[in-house]
Amino acid sequence: MTSAVRYIIIGAGAIGGTIGARLFESGHDVVLVARGAHYLALRDRGLRFATPTGTVMLPIPVADGPQNLDLRQGDVLVLAVKTQDSVAALDAWSGRPVLGGGTAAEVLPVVCAQNAVENERLALRRFRQVYGMCVWLPASHLEPGVIEAAGMPLTGILHLGRYPSGTDGTVMRIGADLDDSVFQAPVSGDVMRWKYGKLLGNLGNALEALCGPIDGASELYSRVRAEGAQVLTAAGIAFTSAEEQRERRGDLVRPEPVEGVRRGGASSWQSLARGTGSIEADYLNGEIVLLGRHHGVPTPVNELLQREAGRAAREHRAPGSLTPAALLALLP
Repeated sequence: MTSAVRYIIIGAGAIGGTIGARLFESGHDVVLVARGAHYLALRDRGLRFATPTGTVMLPIPVADGPQNLDLRQGDVLVLAVKTQDSVAALDAWSGRPVLGGGTAAEVLPVVCAQNAVENERLALRRFRQVYGMCVWLPASHLEPGVIEAAGMPLTGILHLGRYPSGTDGTVMRIGADLDDSVFQAPVSGDVMRWKYGKLLGNLGNALEALCGPIDGASELYSRVRAEGAQVLTAAGIAFTSAEEQRERRGDLVRPEPVEGVRRGGASSWQSLARGTGSIEADYLNGEIVLLGRHHGVPTPVNELLQREAGRAAREHRAPGSLTPAALLALLP
């Protein structure tokens, strides 16, 4: 099957690279956008895409920015950078002319395939058509030109919807293309309810990055999630419960071993492992801190994780450099 839509994946890391790879494998038109050594590896060798069923080399077209790509009617921009890089990416792409008239901001849809809930707001300041995506997709990117996706039997579940709410023909078409590409992509009129529910789980990302693998029943994780739920409730923000998410996910996306790959942690763990110098904590734990300050709800554990994760990224510390006890001792 060949789609009339071309998917431009802005940020071909773990999430973007996996989405692009699966769309490309199922016959859809895809361009990956990457920078630095990752771009050079993709340009020179293609994408090495490793899954539990094997490893393939995919000759997906690649660009290193909007200046080297002619946009056209029917393109879909999939924003898959970390939230701290969203403004720069959105600004770079929004003003680009589109063949047939208009700019990207005026005539092209942008899908925020990202953690956190700030990206859609940032995009809507710049683009007329914005869509949210709640990403459940176990994947990693630790080496230039290489993406590992561990989910089985599906690669991921990607809830989609128009932002701030609703559905339309564009999101239905995107969802159908993803359903055709080893994903399940339910289209929802309240996609942000799913994204706020995912945000609560992502509050543990900084904890994993700082202390290594975490137990879902650990004191710190329980406290950080409880703070988040209390804040969202105080703010009147609807979110899916952990039970609803587990029921929806079922056994559709199980992380399985990938031959030759030692699985690491989630996105924040990967940021420290790659030594990127930045981390998403300002937009995960920091979102709860911000809302807590707005609504008078104390958030000491989220404040601690936001601060210490940012410090670890700036100082290029390896993941797992603190013990949970040492982290707890830093609480005021």
